[in-house]
Amino acid sequence: MTTLESAAAVLRCFSTSRTEITVTEASALLSLPKSNISRLLRAMRDAGLLETIGDSKRYRPGPLILGVAHLYSSTSSLVGRADAVVARIVAAVGHTGYVSIRDGGEVTGLTYHPGTNVLRVATPVGRPLAAHSSATGRSLLARLSDEQVRALFPEPWPPVSPTAPQTLDELLQRLDKVRRLGFAESHDEANRGVGALAAAVGSPETGEAVSLCIAYPLSTVTAEEREDIITRLLAGAREVAALAGDTQWTNQAGLSASAA
Repeated sequence: MTTLESAAAVLRCFSTSRTEITVTEASALLSLPKSNISRLLRAMRDAGLLETIGDSKRYRPGPLILGVAHLYSSTSSLVGRADAVVARIVAAVGHTGYVSIRDGGEVTGLTYHPGTNVLRVATPVGRPLAAHSSATGRSLLARLSDEQVRALFPEPWPPVSPTAPQTLDELLQRLDKVRRLGFAESHDEANRGVGALAAAVGSPETGEAVSLCIAYPLSTVTAEEREDIITRLLAGAREVAALAGDTQWTNQAGLSASAA
């Protein structure tokens, strides 16, 4: 593992539930010697990637990382367009919305719009989810070929719930359905009691891809409401895809329309 790969692995240790980390914790998470981790964390601190908290031996993301993250969110036209669409859908349906990206086999929320309904989903952004067992993840994985998906998940995974994909073959079957319909759906998978609908779009110019997602408590959504969310989500994804020149999504949506 190169120094750059090790630094990236350290940054992936952080989440909304782990905002600080020690040398011992990082060593255990990454299965690397504490002496190596200690030198790496100090080097990352000196470069502005991390900072120490007061006089403690705990580290957290540094000003350079925070500045770049803010810059990415504010300058990515794809993220901005997707976020505007999600905000519009949230205002119409009252459920929570996210814009997320994929990093390897995980997905992470970039933007978050809380729903207005009394009972609503409130999963914070920054918390990584397994891409194979979430609507956002499968919407993004569906943009890859089956061979690329197999390369991402070479080893079997412990199922996160009975309703999540249990095997790679089952995941590939679900991705084929996502490609045909233009959207992904999850029921009681990564977040228990939660349903989600998601559609992913990309930018051929930058190579980035994002997922537009609406999440809701399964107990509160009727079949009619679900269909309304799907209609709004597909219309919004079509709008963003057209602006971004995403012919991959447009072609998938066309196949879905002719199949219907």
